[in-house]
Amino acid sequence: MSNPITVPDIISKRYSNEKLVMLTAYDYVFAKLVDAAGVDIILVGDSLATVVQGLRTTLPVSVDEMIYHSRLVSRAVRNALVVADMPFMSYQLSAEQALESAGRFVKEADVAAVKLEGGANMAPTVRNIVRADIPVMGHVGLTPQSYHRMGGFKVQGKAVSEENKIIEDALAIEEAGAFAVVLEGIPPDLAGRITQQLHIPTIGIGAGAECSGQVLVLHDLLGLKLPEETKKPKFVKQYASLGQDVIEAVKTFAEEVRELKFPTEEYTYKRKVGKLSAVVNIS
Repeated sequence: MSNPITVPDIISKRYSNEKLVMLTAYDYVFAKLVDAAGVDIILVGDSLATVVQGLRTTLPVSVDEMIYHSRLVSRAVRNALVVADMPFMSYQLSAEQALESAGRFVKEADVAAVKLEGGANMAPTVRNIVRADIPVMGHVGLTPQSYHRMGGFKVQGKAVSEENKIIEDALAIEEAGAFAVVLEGIPPDLAGRITQQLHIPTIGIGAGAECSGQVLVLHDLLGLKLPEETKKPKFVKQYASLGQDVIEAVKTFAEEVRELKFPTEEYTYKRKVGKLSAVVNIS
């Protein structure tokens, strides 16, 4: 088994030719599978609100819920760097509140780093958390926790004034001590300019190919959705259709049960010399 990936490892890849790969995971099983596939970073995203909890935005998910899911992921991972999203209103009230929330993620969920949204306005918060030796990943551009201010999940940085603001935000987050920054929902040329100016890695989602790495939501990548849920963001490439596979598998199981085709003798126990003996190992 290779050595676990660390924050310094992530930073060092900024100047290598190897692109960083980050995916979300929200539970033990998927985290174990994603880790086995060899990604660099596993993000326990507050996207669990929409992906797992069925909510419209990421805003309602709580710190306790995020810590619970982060703990499951950390328990499974052996190689990747585990980063946890700090949910809405867990770091905005004060520097003390932010530090306490970040500390809970490290102590209670065993994550290696936390991620928070915001630019120059959040730089003092990032700086305060980093001073406590808790690594921080930033997130600028389209920030889902700003859903209401932005009027939905809309591409940012189209106007020159917006471009300059996003660049300033990314620079401020780097100066505050973040080890990496997510660039979401911005034009690729802007993401490229930011990547060139920063000394820390950029991880893009809907930000083009010039970033230091890429991230997607695991369930989007795997196609874990109902057939009628065809709408997906432009930047999402679906690599599998597991939602349909699940439906077909469950349908087949239900049919076999109703038609008395399951369980057959192959999947049942039988008595042998006065005791039960397994025909097959079902553990």
